[in-house]
Amino acid sequence: MRIQHTHVSVRVPATSANLGPGFDTLGLALELCDDLELEATTGGVEVLAEGEGAETVPAGEEHLVVRALRRGLDHAGAPQVGVRLRTVNRIPHGRGLGSSAAATVAGLLLARGLLSEPGALDDADVLQLACEFEGHPDNAAPALLGGVVLSWMNAGRARAVPLAHAPAVLDPLVLLPSSTLSTDRARGLLPSEVPHADAVFNASRAGLLVHALSADPELLMEATEDRLHQDHRAPGMPQSVELMRVLRQEGHAAVISGAGPSVLVLAGRRAEVAPLVRRVVADPATWRIAQVALRESGSAPVVG
Repeated sequence: MRIQHTHVSVRVPATSANLGPGFDTLGLALELCDDLELEATTGGVEVLAEGEGAETVPAGEEHLVVRALRRGLDHAGAPQVGVRLRTVNRIPHGRGLGSSAAATVAGLLLARGLLSEPGALDDADVLQLACEFEGHPDNAAPALLGGVVLSWMNAGRARAVPLAHAPAVLDPLVLLPSSTLSTDRARGLLPSEVPHADAVFNASRAGLLVHALSADPELLMEATEDRLHQDHRAPGMPQSVELMRVLRQEGHAAVISGAGPSVLVLAGRRAEVAPLVRRVVADPATWRIAQVALRESGSAPVVG
């Protein structure tokens, strides 16, 4: 495999995973995107970052996009290249909006864009390789495919299918706190075992959620109920979980976005949600309410 192109760009979206009961398997893409431009050079690594997390991300080989790029080229049997990477980051880091999945997918797609035979790194390969970094496909799948996506693992292989979705979920609200929470810490708060009744409950709600998203949005409140992870994570993000509870009590289909601490409201209305934020959180100025449309299109590299 040879390198054919030297200039590639890609746009990748933020994602929200779990959607309540669909732990590690359901997710959606949002119209909040990072833009990346790559120039393949004869040696060295240069990363020019601006926007979210620009001051804290590594500037060399340890940059997640660069690591994913290297893995993609290795997978395709292509030679490694020098890297001049420019990123414009809009996805907040550490907020449960899939920033690491977006970076991983971006790096893999940039690698595809360099290749003389892009099919050597197709979508199935990208999803599988992204799972090596992420551990599960629920963020990487919608970052790659767009829309609402169901993903799962089968015999060690990552699989994903886009889901039909009703217009009511096309304009969700994202409630963004200034605080962050690492995915590792959020996962560390989960129990190693759950009661059988809770597992049955979540299985029923996850199935109902697929139906509600595609055919009957009136069922979104029931369909987004969860007993597996959100309440267990309350010690790490008490304001977020309390805000989610109050929003649900008031009839809004609110869930913790991914590992948190952001809150996602499906079919939300800013005018109705904003007063509840002011009522619940200690310092409303530290929270931002963003109406972010569902991103329907998938991600693909652009050459030149």
